Amino acid sequence: MFQRLANLVRGFLSLFISGLEKANPRALIEAEKENLRHQIARFNDSLANHAAFVERLMRQVKNLEKQETEFATKAAAHLKMGNRSAAGQYALQLKTVKEQLDENRGQLEAADVTYKKLVKSRDVAVREARTKIDTLKRMISEAEMLEAQAELQEMAQGMITSIGGSGDTLNRVEEYLEERRDKAAGRARVAGDSIDTSHVELLEAEQEAMADAALAEFAAAYGLDVPAGEAAPAAGETAASTETAPPVKDMGPQITEG
Repeated sequence: MFQRLANLVRGFLSLFISGLEKANPRALIEAEKENLRHQIARFNDSLANHAAFVERLMRQVKNLEKQETEFATKAAAHLKMGNRSAAGQYALQLKTVKEQLDENRGQLEAADVTYKKLVKSRDVAVREARTKIDTLKRMISEAEMLEAQAELQEMAQGMITSIGGSGDTLNRVEEYLEERRDKAAGRARVAGDSIDTSHVELLEAEQEAMADAALAEFAAAYGLDVPAGEAAPAAGETAASTETAPPVKDMGPQITEG
């Protein structure tokens, strides 16, 4: 009974977690990136230990090579001097050193090959993981872009089918605006028809007459001729200005001597 209940709880938790993972793929990628960094750190620690082992082997090989040279030199020297016992001891030690040296050289070669393989394996694994992560990021971006496009297309399809239909809000707004525009145009027409333009026309005629009189005075004062059709002064004013205004040769008002 309890086992069945535990299986049910695990099933619900698995579904819940799966839903969260599907909804947050970027969070999963970031978690995998962090996990990859931790794995690389642990692998580098182990690789550093192996590299230290290689260094110890290299140091031992150098020491044994030094001992080999030293024992060989001493054995040869004692043999020349006739000390067979001492020469034999050094020869025996030299044999032991050579055996150790051969063994250490074999271990060093194998350890160095293993180190290089481990480094290569790490680089390949990291490169493959990063390539996969980059691929997943691109897939997420493409999926989001396609989802946005699909959503926009669905919205556009909905707008096409809904806008312009009978009883649509926009149609009602258009009717309201047309009614307001017609009412405003009618009010403007009624107000325009009720305006008394006689007073305006009288003021316009007075302004034109005053402008013509001012132009005639200006022309008479400076001895200029007013072109036909632009000013229409009275006949008496024209004759008086012709009789009294003497001709002048330069611009400016006429000055009479006392």
